[in-house]
Amino acid sequence: NIKVVPESKQALEQMKYEIAAELGLVTPGMGGSDYSSEFAGELGAGIAAVGAGQVQWANLATRDAGAVGGMITRRLIQQAEQALGRL
Repeated sequence: NIKVVPESKQALEQMKYEIAAELGLVTPGMGGSDYSSEFAGELGAGIAAVGAGQVQWANLATRDAGAVGGMITRRLIQQAEQALGRL
């Protein structure tokens, strides 16, 4: 899973958390907006902070994780279509 533009990682991570919040997958918790590239889940904690709550990735149902991925794909396609439409 190699990113063609490594600089896009932060934007994709932020989009992932924004979509999780929109889908109601955020639980109340610590404030702040830590969109670090090293997630707590990858470090073993299973939780990463977002906005005014937390997304518990380790406990997320497969269906919900798929919904987040699907929405990311949908948004990326929309952005590409908009960019191509401007050409």
